[in-house]
Amino acid sequence: MSHAVRIAAAAPALTLALPQRVMADVGPSRFNLQPPVTEIAAHIYDMHTLMLLLCLLIFIGVFGVMFWAVIHHRKSRGATAAHFHENTAVEIAWTVAPVLILLGMAWPATRTVIAMKDTSEADITVKVTGYQWKWGYDYLQGEGEGIRFLSALSTPRDQIEGKAPKGENYLVEVDNPMVVPAGKKIRVITTANDVIHAWWVPAFGAKQDAIPGFIRDTWFRTDKEGVYRGSCAELCGREHAFMPIEVHVVSAEAYTAWVAKQRAGAAALSADDSREWALAELVARGQKVFAANCQACHQENGKGLPPAFPPLDGSALVLGDKNGQIDVVLHGRPGTAMAAFGPQLSDADLAAVITYTRNSWSNATGEAVQPADIKAGRKG
Repeated sequence: MSHAVRIAAAAPALTLALPQRVMADVGPSRFNLQPPVTEIAAHIYDMHTLMLLLCLLIFIGVFGVMFWAVIHHRKSRGATAAHFHENTAVEIAWTVAPVLILLGMAWPATRTVIAMKDTSEADITVKVTGYQWKWGYDYLQGEGEGIRFLSALSTPRDQIEGKAPKGENYLVEVDNPMVVPAGKKIRVITTANDVIHAWWVPAFGAKQDAIPGFIRDTWFRTDKEGVYRGSCAELCGREHAFMPIEVHVVSAEAYTAWVAKQRAGAAALSADDSREWALAELVARGQKVFAANCQACHQENGKGLPPAFPPLDGSALVLGDKNGQIDVVLHGRPGTAMAAFGPQLSDADLAAVITYTRNSWSNATGEAVQPADIKAGRKG
């Protein structure tokens, strides 16, 4: 089977030397939106500020008049209520004033929304696919075309379970970040493989739903190099809080080097899919693939979380004919929480993780599933 370039689970990540000042600039704000680093985000930031000021002025005006009337026309001062109705001037005023306010708010909002939808003339197009619970990135056009990888939470389970101190980027760090060059228009096409997700990076002003069976798009461009973080913004299931987004904006030279590194890794991955592996090699690799893709549901000890996530330890499926397990892992089980991993993982990764489950915990089949078995299962 021919593969697009895909980052192996065990491949070393690209280390980017980024100034600490940049990291601080794009951190969360205590009282406001994140500092914008794109034109769209700047429009959103300014519009947000404008709306708040308008609301503040309306609040002061309405409540100022109300409290002035209450204080100066109270009964204790001998005020007598006026009796009048159908005052044409007042009715015109309270109709025209809100219309003008709404028009003043609609103009910048409409301008921003139109700009957000202009994904034409992009330098690089990346398809982003939401999975439960990770992101898949496919570079479709531009420099880096053909690169494909998965991006999953890299925070250790020990930190999540409170067994270790929390790291600096707790729950907002990934194993394989999206990498793009500074100063280029990046079109992001979103879709999903299972349920509705939403790709959201606040500093870019980019947020787009990822819906199964549909294609949506958004874009961003920034001249400011740095690391920008976001998250899934649509409640998508049990691990919704654990599918962050990490985007590295780098110089043109660093991006070219990153592309070359991914292409070099593709050759090694293709070789992995074509050779026969020893049982011990498959189990060792499969443990890493299981931790990155399966452990959240089926648990480190293989006991699962019944009834939604059945145990793999002692499972009839795992201990039965290997072709049955290969079919389930490749294509999933419709109507259940079991996703299809065929589109996500390479033949070698799938062979490794299946071999790992068949030879871990109390399972001891002694059977090795080879990449060739996965390739045959894809054709079947």
